[in-house]
Amino acid sequence: MLIGRKVTVLGAGVAGLAVARALALRGAAVTVLEQAEAIREVGAGLQISPNGARVLRALGLGAAFEAAGPRVGAVVLRDGVTGGQVARLPMARLRPDAEYRVLHRARLIDLLAEGARAAGAEIRLLQKVETVDLGDHPPRLVTAQGAEIETDLLIGADGLHSKVYTALNGAVSPFFTHQVAWRALIPCEPGAPAESEVFMGAGRHLVSYPLGQGLRNIVAVEERTRWVDEGWNLREDPLTLRAAFEEFCPRVQDWLAQVDEPYLWGLFRHPVATRWFGKGAAILGDAAHPTLPFLAQGANMALEDAWVLAEMLARTPDETEALASYQALREPRCTAIVDAASRNARNFHLSGLPRAIGHMGLRAISRLAPGKLVGRYDWIYGCDVTAQ
Repeated sequence: MLIGRKVTVLGAGVAGLAVARALALRGAAVTVLEQAEAIREVGAGLQISPNGARVLRALGLGAAFEAAGPRVGAVVLRDGVTGGQVARLPMARLRPDAEYRVLHRARLIDLLAEGARAAGAEIRLLQKVETVDLGDHPPRLVTAQGAEIETDLLIGADGLHSKVYTALNGAVSPFFTHQVAWRALIPCEPGAPAESEVFMGAGRHLVSYPLGQGLRNIVAVEERTRWVDEGWNLREDPLTLRAAFEEFCPRVQDWLAQVDEPYLWGLFRHPVATRWFGKGAAILGDAAHPTLPFLAQGANMALEDAWVLAEMLARTPDETEALASYQALREPRCTAIVDAASRNARNFHLSGLPRAIGHMGLRAISRLAPGKLVGRYDWIYGCDVTAQ
């Protein structure tokens, strides 16, 4: 049971704030520890698919979610060089009851932070945790300021380099996928349709969509052998980005000409965690299953995790049993999504004859059976963890 139980969450990202609200609504006394001086995100858009949208609505944040960003009407696959349409997935027509939205990550963080506080959770900033000790119960933390914190339940929502993950699983070494990604925001042209467009080229692709409030999001991915640091905050010369996509169509060139300060990050493959919980501790989101960005499911999986973890803890009297049920429910699905995302990049980066054949097939299916393309990922988007 969660009533009055002291829960400490590490990390005030999507996973941490979502689980803070979910647990606080169920009666837990939740404290979120965030090492930054403010809860903020810069320069990043994200996509919330129906599986994530259902969690936000179940958390009582539906109205704020609707106001945060536009609903996506279609996904359009394009030839990067010519700009011509390869396939069109009319989501609004073929899945009218499914909610796909795009929004600035900062808007999602803001609405989740407001929701967590409204539910009674406390968010404490400038709280960098140096050590996590799970050897004895209850879990024990030591901050950079030397403060010692004990808690009934510790939840690691502390991302790729999670200290809670390491305490549960030991250190691991991710491997560089030989792909890098740039991200940037530019002004959005008036009247731009709410569509997500993917421009595909040999060894590279670019995704763009309007975020609302006059902004357009750009994520550009290139295959390369040169190693790049993992992380979201490495600034890059815009000329390098433009040179990587110099053969793409004029529309892409116009967008990239407006990019003044792109961010670059290396894409690394991490293993899905073997242990998601221990006595008095659990992990979720990127701390448990980091994913490549090729299915736009990182935030959505974090939202699903948050709901399932809170629900298992609320409905199961024995905490160990609750945490075991959480991992049993989440691990197979998250592993399948991570694997599918890893495969998806190859589909965007075809060259030569395989590219010609692939695009021909996509055009035919898009024209004759668009529902088949839209339904390809129904196993992801159709899931409703709030109904389990």
